[in-house]
Amino acid sequence: MYHSKIAGLGYYVPENVVTNDDLSKIIETNDEWIQERTGIQERRHIIKGEDTTTSMGVKAAKIAIERSGVAAADIDFVVFATLSPDFYFPGPGVLVQRDLGLRTVGALDVRNQCSGFIYALSVADQYIKTGMYKNILVIGSEVHSTGLDMTTRGRGVSVIFGDGAGAAVLSREEDLTKGILSTHLHSEGQHAEELIVKAPGMGGRWVTDILADNNPDDESYFPYMNGQFVFKNAVVRFSEVINEGLQANNLEVSDIDMLIPHQANLRISQFIQKKFDLTDDQVYNNIQKYGNTTAASIPIALTEAWEKGKIKSGDTVVLAAFGSGFTWGSAIIKW
Repeated sequence: MYHSKIAGLGYYVPENVVTNDDLSKIIETNDEWIQERTGIQERRHIIKGEDTTTSMGVKAAKIAIERSGVAAADIDFVVFATLSPDFYFPGPGVLVQRDLGLRTVGALDVRNQCSGFIYALSVADQYIKTGMYKNILVIGSEVHSTGLDMTTRGRGVSVIFGDGAGAAVLSREEDLTKGILSTHLHSEGQHAEELIVKAPGMGGRWVTDILADNNPDDESYFPYMNGQFVFKNAVVRFSEVINEGLQANNLEVSDIDMLIPHQANLRISQFIQKKFDLTDDQVYNNIQKYGNTTAASIPIALTEAWEKGKIKSGDTVVLAAFGSGFTWGSAIIKW
C-alpha cells in the first residue's frame, strides 16, 4: 500500500477579465449587488476560438507536469473533471492524452460538477494507493461563459461563473505519514433538480426537441439554481465533510494549516471559516477575481496558495467542495 502525493500544480485562466461593471452594461445588475451576494468582483471569460475546456486543461497540465519533475512519458493515467466538455462525447480526457502526446494511457472523465476535482483526486488516489499506477494527471477545467444566459433573466446565475483550469500531478509516496491521508465522498440525488442544466439530455429534451420547438423562452439548456436552498445545504455539508476528514485522521480543527474550499460563494466560505474559528491565514479564497470555476476552482486556488508560500512542507491541507448533484467531498493532505 502506498500514499499519493501532489508532486506538481498548475493553473491557467483566460486573459479576458470581465468585471461586474462590464456585466452591468448588458445585464440589469451592478457591482454592489453582485459583491453583496457573492463576493465576486471579476471573472475570466474565454474568447471564442482561443480557448476551450480541453486547451485550458492542457495549459494547466503542462505547468503541473513541469513542476512535478515527472516526464510526460511517465504519466500513467488521466482523470479530467468538468461539466463543460468540448463535445457531448468524447470527453476531454482523451483530448488531453492526444494534445500532450502521452502514451496510450487510460483517460477518465468525471462529471461531478463543483465537487468534481475532489472526486477526481479521490479516484487517482485509489489507483496509486493500490499500486496500479505511479503518476496520474488530474485536471479540473471549465468554460461557463459560452453557456450562460447573459441577460437580465439569467443574472442570478450568470454573474457567478467564470472560466479557468487547474491541474495536479499525483505521484507515489512510500512515506505513509505524507500525501493524501484520506478522501470522503457523498451524494444526495433527491436534490438534483435544485442545481441543474436540464437540456440537452437523452432523458428529457434532446437537441431535436429544442430545434423542433424553436422556443425563445425555453430556459432548459441554461443553468438553473435554487440559490437559497443550495446555500443552506452547502454550509451544512461543508462542515460535516470537513469534520469527517479530521475525525478519520485523529486531527483537530487546530491542526488545519490551510483550508481550501470550493469557490462557490464567498459568503459560504466566510460562514465555514467563522464556524471553525479559522483565521484569514488558514483559509484561501480567490473567488473575488475568478468567480466560481466549478471543477477548476480548488486546483486553481490550491496552486495559487502554494505559489504564494501559504502551503509548506509538513502542513495539513484540507480541501472541501459541495455542488450540483448534490455531491460533496473532502480531502485531507499532509504536505
